[in-house]
Amino acid sequence: MISGIQHFAFCRRQWALIHVEKQWEENFLTAHGQLIHKRADDPEIIEKRHDIVSIHSMHVRSERLKIEGICDIVELHQNENGVYFPHWKDKFTIYPLEYKRGKERTDHSHILQLTAQAICLEEMTASTIPEGAIYYFSSRQRVKVLFTSDLRKEVEQMVEEMHEYMEKGYTPKVKQKPKCRSCSMKELCLPELGNRKSASSYLKEMLEEDL
Repeated sequence: MISGIQHFAFCRRQWALIHVEKQWEENFLTAHGQLIHKRADDPEIIEKRHDIVSIHSMHVRSERLKIEGICDIVELHQNENGVYFPHWKDKFTIYPLEYKRGKERTDHSHILQLTAQAICLEEMTASTIPEGAIYYFSSRQRVKVLFTSDLRKEVEQMVEEMHEYMEKGYTPKVKQKPKCRSCSMKELCLPELGNRKSASSYLKEMLEEDL
């Protein structure tokens, strides 16, 4: 899933707990993130204002990379050099827009996620998408993202690694870091276990002891 790319970039163990071991722990940050996505995630909403069409909750996929997911919003900007859309009988350039809570991150996990969406959209529409944007609710700012060749290459390498972990059912080990404090998976991750065992194995042992 494309949504897993930001998890993987932030922490490979967090990604594996969610996507490989199928565990999930919710805190205020994830709950708030779901609330602010409520309108963006409504697939019934298609808005047209002047020369821009906004499509909400659009499903995208790349057969080449074997990834898929949902774009919060895909804007279609009317442009005679763009892609022809029969429904509107006009040509548009494609502009993916991702909604995020909080402020702009110091890492670029959000940017990688958006780049993956652009790669999927390009494959689906046989077009080139040079840029998109991330809207941060806390700062109420739209931050432009240029889809450079370096970003595209990093996404492809990361996706390849994700597929490898998924096929092996592998959960990476981890050492405690400051970012662990705000992680929604910290109670399931158990970073204090170090390299001794996976979280799922530890929890299984604890449950068996209680029986």
